[in-house]
Amino acid sequence: MSNAKRGSIRNWLKNLMFRHLHGMMTCQEFEDFIQAYMDNDLTTIQRSVFEKHLRFCRECRDYLAAYKKTIEIGYSVLTAPEDPVPGDVPEDLIKAILEAREQ
Repeated sequence: MSNAKRGSIRNWLKNLMFRHLHGMMTCQEFEDFIQAYMDNDLTTIQRSVFEKHLRFCRECRDYLAAYKKTIEIGYSVLTAPEDPVPGDVPEDLIKAILEAREQ
């Protein structure tokens, strides 16, 4: 069996487990809650479920770390709203950073 097939089966089993275990969320639900988690806007129960998912899911831990790093880099590049945006920055990245600032 190829590594890609094995990884696909592992992800399918993991999501099946997350859907059917009490107090767990799927990786998609994790993504849906990530901004609220970062903003500390989750209820105690939601935060508990979110953090439980983090303990079991390496991919989501990596995703959260990358998400935090992206925000950190965005703030370091755009230190003040009046600073000019470098010409080589993709428009969708600029839009995402500006939307995150508004929240």
